[in-house]
Amino acid sequence: RLLGVTKTYDMGQVQVHALRDANLAIPVGKLLVILGPSGSGKTTLLNLLGGIDRATSGQIFIDGLEVTNLGEPDLVKYRRNKVGFVFQFFNLIPSLTARENVELAAELVPDPLNPVVVLEKVGLGDRIDHFPSELSGGEQQRVAVARALVKNPPLVLCDEPTGELDYATGISVLEVISKACHVDRRVVLLVTHNAVIAEMADIVVRLSGGRIVSFVENPRPKPARELVW
Repeated sequence: RLLGVTKTYDMGQVQVHALRDANLAIPVGKLLVILGPSGSGKTTLLNLLGGIDRATSGQIFIDGLEVTNLGEPDLVKYRRNKVGFVFQFFNLIPSLTARENVELAAELVPDPLNPVVVLEKVGLGDRIDHFPSELSGGEQQRVAVARALVKNPPLVLCDEPTGELDYATGISVLEVISKACHVDRRVVLLVTHNAVIAEMADIVVRLSGGRIVSFVENPRPKPARELVW
């Protein structure tokens, strides 16, 4: 939940209001897609929820924990244990295999999922011992999704996860993300410029000028495989 969350950056003589009085409640097991033009506050919102940045004012609650006033050591624990990150660029360690990339994330938390089982769930059971250079873009992104999920976090944040992928590969990654949300009962937020992806969302939030301008529940979300762009 976000309650009156504002983020302002001081840029010398100018104040930039990246997020203004944001109020948002996200049910567990729902996929929320965030749309908006560049500079609308999408990435700022993700960074605040992920504990990468701090709100100027307001309160943020994740899984019963108020994130807003955590000190730095507790904020590190929050990022480690409560949040899985999936980015546009895969950020895999090139000298490690798919299995080792996921195992590295698993070692950060006290109660991880089995790395091999997670890689099998994202369709990479036969590629676990391949290095990133031996994987396609879609396979690398699925390793990145597995790396986020192996920590068993209640919150998964996806920033343009299909931005570097072709259509067919993007659909396969979206199917994995959808299952992580609906089958494993996580809160998943997905930021994208691709408005078509909103058709698979349970909730669509639009941002403009740092404000949430609409919050719409989708009564009939499409399966990812039915999206066309």
